[in-house]
Amino acid sequence: MRMNSKVIGAAAALAVVSIIIAFKFNPFFDPSSIPGDKDVLHTAQILHVTGAVGPESLAFDRNGEGPYTGVADGRILKWEGDGRGWKDFAVTTSNRTDCTRPFAPEFEHVCGRPLGLRFDKKTGDLYIADAYLGLHMVGPAGGLASQVVIEVEGEPLRFTNDMDINEDDNVIYFTDSSTIYQRRQFMLALLTADRTGRLMKYDMSTKEVTVLLRGLAFANGVSLSKDGSFVLVAETTICRILRLWLRGPNAGQVDTFAELPGFPDNVRRNSKGEFWVALHAKKSPFAKWLASNSWARQLILKLQFSFKQLHSSFAGRKPHGCAIKLSEKGEILEVLEDSEGKALRFISEVEERDGKLWISSVLMPFIGIYSL
Repeated sequence: MRMNSKVIGAAAALAVVSIIIAFKFNPFFDPSSIPGDKDVLHTAQILHVTGAVGPESLAFDRNGEGPYTGVADGRILKWEGDGRGWKDFAVTTSNRTDCTRPFAPEFEHVCGRPLGLRFDKKTGDLYIADAYLGLHMVGPAGGLASQVVIEVEGEPLRFTNDMDINEDDNVIYFTDSSTIYQRRQFMLALLTADRTGRLMKYDMSTKEVTVLLRGLAFANGVSLSKDGSFVLVAETTICRILRLWLRGPNAGQVDTFAELPGFPDNVRRNSKGEFWVALHAKKSPFAKWLASNSWARQLILKLQFSFKQLHSSFAGRKPHGCAIKLSEKGEILEVLEDSEGKALRFISEVEERDGKLWISSVLMPFIGIYSL
């Protein structure tokens, strides 16, 4: 019996290895097409982030200036226009001796890694979800940000990801993607189907934190509805967005707002109350198969593939960009793509402003600007 188990295990390992070896030639790894999509994002204007990589989130201040973005070396930068370019605006730690390279994952826990950004338009303060250092805040003049929330229920935050602010109620809704894995281990969180993510509420008046939802599969982007009656939270691993009702007859209830054809990152509301969802990647047939076979995911982990191979198992062999607009009811209204990744790849956020989409990526060294 033991011999049979070994034979079966070896055969399974050989099968997975064979698939990985055939990666470059196998359409099984290509992302699936989405009915009604528009392959137009390759026309986006590219705005390079000089000397940096991974502008994950974008925010404009109450004067309309920006965007501001956090990059992989721990800085928050501000765009000051074509003539002046990018300016250092803020950091989440003063310990920056080793923060000299644009991309150095081994120092992220030291330098910080700013992810979601949101301005409190009443005060002009910028709130920063730092993956390693928790929720921070910096004033309109920038500089060294101060700690807001660094632990919940007596445990340090391990993977602070995104947030939205209800300025009327002085409340911040924010996510912690995992209580086990840190940001640089995000592929492990995906492959192990980790469900320790949380959605939390921080009351700026009382300084209290309340856990609203637990057991989330890679809790990611957060966005409030226009009337504040519900808040959305993306579950990246299982490609869906949940809705938590905050007010009204359904207050306290949770339902599925949208099932998506790919892995969602940040969610941002436009002026009409619709939501733009950035897909890090669309699902490929292989990703779908992998998601439904835990033994295959465990085997891939044991075989110790490189980050690039692991990432490609989910993202597919063709880097691409995809943004989806949802109605206030969760209906898909529009799908915009750069299907060949000619300009945009691995989108992390889409911000609609003045007839343009500002599009960022957690992995690329640039921002895209697409005119609607």
